[in-house]
Amino acid sequence: MDIDLSPEDLAFADDVRSFLADNAYKAGEDFGQWRFEWFEKAKAKGGWDVPKWPKEFGGPGWTPTQHYIWERETARANTPWDMPFGVGMLAPILMGYGNKEQQERFLPPIRTRKQNWCQGYSEPGAGSDLASLKTKAELSADGSHYVVNGTKIWTTAAHIADWMFCLTRTDDSGKKQQGITFLLIPMNDPGIEVKPIITLGGAHSVNMVYINDVKVPVTDRVGEEGKGWTYAKGLLQHERTGIAGVSRSVFALENLKRNAASVKRGNGTLLDESGYAKKLAELEIDLMALEFTELRSLASASAGAAPGPESSIMKLKGTDIQQRTQKLTVEAAGIFGPAWGKSKVGPDFGRAGMGGYLASRAYTIYGGASEVQRDVIAKNVLGLKKSSGK
Repeated sequence: MDIDLSPEDLAFADDVRSFLADNAYKAGEDFGQWRFEWFEKAKAKGGWDVPKWPKEFGGPGWTPTQHYIWERETARANTPWDMPFGVGMLAPILMGYGNKEQQERFLPPIRTRKQNWCQGYSEPGAGSDLASLKTKAELSADGSHYVVNGTKIWTTAAHIADWMFCLTRTDDSGKKQQGITFLLIPMNDPGIEVKPIITLGGAHSVNMVYINDVKVPVTDRVGEEGKGWTYAKGLLQHERTGIAGVSRSVFALENLKRNAASVKRGNGTLLDESGYAKKLAELEIDLMALEFTELRSLASASAGAAPGPESSIMKLKGTDIQQRTQKLTVEAAGIFGPAWGKSKVGPDFGRAGMGGYLASRAYTIYGGASEVQRDVIAKNVLGLKKSSGK
């Protein structure tokens, strides 16, 4: 694969860097206003606010190389935080399976970031085995709405979300992958109760969501009843590609090298220790291989292909690389690693590193556990079949 940048791509990279530099957050600015204006200015550039949306829905229609450049540059720049659930996950499903009324109703507020979404997938008894979900949606006698009851768990940002896209069971008479329906549920319904789950790193990002007799109009069903598993798989492929975080890992590795170089060891630095240097080299080689996988995936997407099993490869390796990076950061901090958080002991990267390490334990679980990704790869990439048990 030829990854040399053409003159046009080099000019595009310069344009991206200039835009990011000119619109970076400045100390003292109103952050909310800056964030709003940043996305408006990105939109005026020709759909840069929704880089992965197709041109027919207002996206930029970039080439794989342009996507690659954008991800690299934004990973290094001071860009506004952006929730992935609306722009990156639900929007492609609405574009592919939603009707025109749903697209016109939901895509504009998703694009302006004025409507926050959360993902109602996992349940206390249905995590990696998502198809075992039990949240029930019963169609009313007049066929106008569903009555939904159930519990969702690990629901990121449910406490600040306006809506939830939710997998529900409308039929349990067949295979568990059948009879699943994709519904859109407003979080301000009185039948919705959100309770926080505090993670190992001390953060409140995930929640339990209790759904009690919530009425959902049939017009808020995406696609056909019972076909939700098909839509869910497509959404997970988009999610897994994003979770891989290749460009963020490249930037994180660069930071790790700088931090390790600041740690004194004898007459040199931590980078001079053969054991640590070996781990860094192995990490960098794996990350380089993952970058090429990402480029192949982008090339397929530009040819019109939907995300496929390569998204599982990227999620599996990408989250492993993120965890290894966090672990090496803690190793670099040495005895100061446990003094994380607000403690004023040791290097700054050490205090942040331990929090990141603890949070990273979930990376290989959410979005489909690593064991699930290996099953997907074995079946859809290697062509292996399940043993008959004989």
